[in-house]
Amino acid sequence: MSRQMPPAHPFDDDKLREECGVFGVVGVSDASNFVALGLHALQHRGQEAGGIVTHDFETGFNQARRMGLVRDNFTSANMMASLPGPIGIGHVRYSTAGNKSQQTAIRDVQPFFGEFSMGGAAIAHNGNITNALALRKELIERGSIFQSSSDSECIIHLMARSMGRTIPDRMEEALRKVEGAFSIVAMTRTKLIGCRDPLGVRPLVLGKVGDGWVLSSETCALDIIGAELVREIEPGEMVVISADGVQSHFPFRRAKSRFCIFEHVYFSRPDSILGGRSVYETRENIGRELAKEAPVDADLVCPVPDSGTPAAIGYSLQSGIPYAMGIIRNQYMGRTFIEPSESIRNMGVRLKLNVNRALIKGKRVILVDDSVVRGTTSRKIKDMILDAGAAEVHFRIASPPTAWPCFYGVDTPEREKLLAANMSAEEMRVHLGVDSLKFISLDGLYRAVGEENGRDNASPAYCDACFSGEYPVPPRDMISKGFKANKVAAE
Repeated sequence: MSRQMPPAHPFDDDKLREECGVFGVVGVSDASNFVALGLHALQHRGQEAGGIVTHDFETGFNQARRMGLVRDNFTSANMMASLPGPIGIGHVRYSTAGNKSQQTAIRDVQPFFGEFSMGGAAIAHNGNITNALALRKELIERGSIFQSSSDSECIIHLMARSMGRTIPDRMEEALRKVEGAFSIVAMTRTKLIGCRDPLGVRPLVLGKVGDGWVLSSETCALDIIGAELVREIEPGEMVVISADGVQSHFPFRRAKSRFCIFEHVYFSRPDSILGGRSVYETRENIGRELAKEAPVDADLVCPVPDSGTPAAIGYSLQSGIPYAMGIIRNQYMGRTFIEPSESIRNMGVRLKLNVNRALIKGKRVILVDDSVVRGTTSRKIKDMILDAGAAEVHFRIASPPTAWPCFYGVDTPEREKLLAANMSAEEMRVHLGVDSLKFISLDGLYRAVGEENGRDNASPAYCDACFSGEYPVPPRDMISKGFKANKVAAE
């Protein structure tokens, strides 16, 4: 996915954001309806645009790509009737960078579709190709004509240049030339294809619904269509699903899995299952570990909704300090609720969050949040709590300090804009104006996700580059621009 700019709403400006979610189904009637439901469940992974491609033997390939939410674009009878067929894939994403027009932005909306000598194929990609600039330059010099600014389009052009006899063969050859992170759902006229990069950085699961099969970024999207979770697609695995069933093979050199640990902290929905573990229970464990590592005398434990809620519950249970909803989230605050004039911008977080004053007044409050990125929202929330009469404000953060950008499919500010990259923990506490500020340690986070001995520094079980600066795949494009990583994997 192409690099993204922060969204308009000031509350969302201070969060790391997944850039996309993928979903596919084969062997069902009206596949587009299943895909639309799946994308609706994955909306948290991308809220600015979505697309669906299906195939029907009478009408051929059909596609629709729209800016906006799934519920606003893929619910009408006419729309879904225009996407017939028993096979389909879909994609949700965030908007493109810069001041692009909607006409330009729509070109970046996936799935991407291409016609090959053996038939058409569509592809939807979650992740980021870290050598996309070099690949794009080479492809353009050889005559390829790009229609989008997305790195994902490189895969289609690489497939077009492959001499493979089948589309899965061509996809294999193309993916051997890309670096970075990719969880892919693709389709031909009769086959649904899923593939993860050798490190398995981004999630992808296989499900069963009736006689059909499903591929999805998360298990919560299986639940919404009544599908059964079969298993996760393994790192480096490609599955090809057809009327003959599921065929699996491993076309890439085997590597140790480095799944994104922040999927456990924030990105995935709490009702999903990752690696056989409940995301909700993992986040509650994070709160428990945080309470062990960073206790403080206080009267209430309050989450910053909604992402801080499970960790706050865990902190409360471990510490014995009462849990309370000290901050209430306005569930109906949309991104386009009101024109962002200067006066409205100054209201900032108050449009989305409000303090439960009767509960907070006079209390020593522990606020539990998932992360601190720029720190802008944290300061505003602290001000709201103090304005409501709190006696003390203590921040407890359910992830280590975010000091490095992600190049594997997560929208992260440049390093100089990350608070933890420029300040010590004490400087951050002073900057935020709170009585105390503590982050869970990297070892504590690893213990919370099931690694009893903490982080193995010689061979970490997860990708934690946003915390450690250790990149399992060299961010080659960014290094060529002058980015200096803390550490990258050996070539």
